Amino acid sequence: MTAYRQFAALYDRLMDDVDYNAWAAHYFRLMGLAPGERVAELGCGTGEMTLRFAKAGYSILGTDLSPEMIAVAQEKARAWGVRADFAVQDMARFALPRRVGAVFCACDGVNYLKDLGKVRRCFSRVFDALRPGGVFAFDVSAPHKLRGMAGQMYGEDREDVTYLWMNAWSEEERLLSMDLTFFVRQENGLYRRFEERHVQRAHEVNELLCALGEAGFADAAAFSGMTEEAWRPEDDRVHFVARKPQASVDAG
Repeated sequence: MTAYRQFAALYDRLMDDVDYNAWAAHYFRLMGLAPGERVAELGCGTGEMTLRFAKAGYSILGTDLSPEMIAVAQEKARAWGVRADFAVQDMARFALPRRVGAVFCACDGVNYLKDLGKVRRCFSRVFDALRPGGVFAFDVSAPHKLRGMAGQMYGEDREDVTYLWMNAWSEEERLLSMDLTFFVRQENGLYRRFEERHVQRAHEVNELLCALGEAGFADAAAFSGMTEEAWRPEDDRVHFVARKPQASVDAG
């Protein structure tokens, strides 16, 4: 049950309550980018954030592991009439043909890196992709949130799609397994069923800050949600920002 395959076609409909405008505005403030800066997004999904950066005048590349999500993003770029590039890439193997001024990863992307080895590889690749002085920003669902989802079941019954979402937590591995079952109504009135499994790791804030430092980043900071306040253990979401030093030796 690979994540974000058949789900890709439904994703935007089921995420229609997310305020992407507010999310993008927060990242604009968090990174403080110069007009027209070259930017890359990790885990771009269906491109909602990527396209908002493109509309704001940035030259942007969106990357995602799911070809299905990238296909949706490309179609939306054509429909929106904006220019944005997209590529299928694994975050742990992230690479760019030329350096950029900023890289960001919104809405749980880093949680999908299921061990610290992958986190370290991703952060090192991001460091290499940034020009000196470039900024890296991302957010995660915090341990408080993911642990609280253990054993919980969610669901929604819409006119054309119904889904069930069940969660299982492993304290030893700090992994939340999310099993989703979808029922999608077809033109003949019958329903098609499919399943996906999504697994996220509850990364501790301090281990992410340490991983940023190990990769070579400076001035790493963690914030409580979309605020400028320091993170707290009871936060559901934590935002991070770090900078590649102006004079730096690239991480290997």
